Amino acid sequence: MDELSRRQVLKAGLVAATAAAVPGCFRGSVPPPLPVSTARTTPWPEANEILAATVPPEFVPAIFPVTSFGARGDGRRDDTVAFLRAISACSDAGGGRVTVPAGAWLVGALRLRTNVNLHLDPSATLLFSEDAALYPPVLTRYEGIECVNHSPMIYAYGEKNIAVTGNGTLDATRTAAWNSGSDREDLEAQVARGVPASQRIVTGRLRTSFVQPYRCANVLLQGITLTGAQFWQLHPTLCTHVTIDGVTTRVAGPNTDGCDPESCDHVVIRGCTLASGDDNIAIKSGRDEDGRRLSVPCQNIVILDCQAEGRFGFITCGSEQSAGIRNVYAFNLRSFGRGVGNVLWVKSNTRRGGRTWNVHVDGFTGSDLRGAAVLITMEYDGQRGQFTPGFGELHLRNLLVDGAPRVVDLKGAAASPNGPVTLDSSRFTRIGSRENRISNASGVVLHDVTINGEAARGPPAPAGPAARP
Repeated sequence: MDELSRRQVLKAGLVAATAAAVPGCFRGSVPPPLPVSTARTTPWPEANEILAATVPPEFVPAIFPVTSFGARGDGRRDDTVAFLRAISACSDAGGGRVTVPAGAWLVGALRLRTNVNLHLDPSATLLFSEDAALYPPVLTRYEGIECVNHSPMIYAYGEKNIAVTGNGTLDATRTAAWNSGSDREDLEAQVARGVPASQRIVTGRLRTSFVQPYRCANVLLQGITLTGAQFWQLHPTLCTHVTIDGVTTRVAGPNTDGCDPESCDHVVIRGCTLASGDDNIAIKSGRDEDGRRLSVPCQNIVILDCQAEGRFGFITCGSEQSAGIRNVYAFNLRSFGRGVGNVLWVKSNTRRGGRTWNVHVDGFTGSDLRGAAVLITMEYDGQRGQFTPGFGELHLRNLLVDGAPRVVDLKGAAASPNGPVTLDSSRFTRIGSRENRISNASGVVLHDVTINGEAARGPPAPAGPAARP
């Protein structure tokens, strides 16, 4: 059996074995194997430049088995110290591969270091512990706001050339014992009082992400499966040159987004099966005042050959996008199982601000969307402030959708330069309403689009000019 087929069989088995543990409203489907793709380019020269520039890290051939540092892999005794010793020894020696053999390895937070590739055997499972003391406080971001919280299960700060690879499993199910809390009001109050990020202590009161490289360069996440998430699953933050390849995330509870690149530059997400209890790929750049303080956009992102299942957007821009999102290219996507809510959802409000600019989608196949195929919401969550959000140069083509309430639902912010938005060469069947809802946007064009077998009618007359951010 070739490696690709082997990976798909192993992951399909994991999904089937653990589906019963997820509440019905969040239960996922067994994903089909991804079609084998030989494509190494996209329809956009700019996206191809991003692909060429985002080169995964390479590692020297030195091997550091965790068993050589005292790890036992019996699923009962804590192996955290042994893993951390192996990681430190590998980095101190100039780098290499920290290998995890088959078995169940009980661990707490694992902090990666420069030039280390944590490599899991296909039959290896990291069981992240229910002991909160094994997750020390670190600087992180909670829904776009910097703070000090329990460490993510896999974490790195300020490192370069790091990776988690292999076809093993990361299981965070037990962390439900401590990884809880979603009341953001106290954290926002600390921001309003001017408390520095390093002193905003929320440990034990807000959830933390699953896998989070923070301010790192040259990051590779490849082949692994994530299950049992309590919050955002793949969450590279303030990183450059990130490759996420052949990763599987599982459906879990609320806010368990599959992949959330936040304030990153040059990100490639390729050949992934992303299932979640929320958005599948949610692109972000910080929240409100704290996002504007750092002012780091999320940009130059390529998504290709991925499939998804989730309650909301396949690709979502926001709502934490105060520093802006730009240059996103997605090619050859499909939904599976229970499907997704939207193909593209852009969401912000006048408290959040930020602009989403230059987003391209070419190729999506899916059925039974829960919302509009293209949803743009500039009054998200009813929050209001003084920072008018905007969007423009959003272009989608070659969408094949069977089943959705409507095709386009677009509400821009008043007095904001919104548009253009184009939808081209697409077919929609079993659509509840052929009427598209469009307001506060200019340059909305549907070309060669059919809805329920009939040519789509044009949108209302445009209102207001478009302008670049």
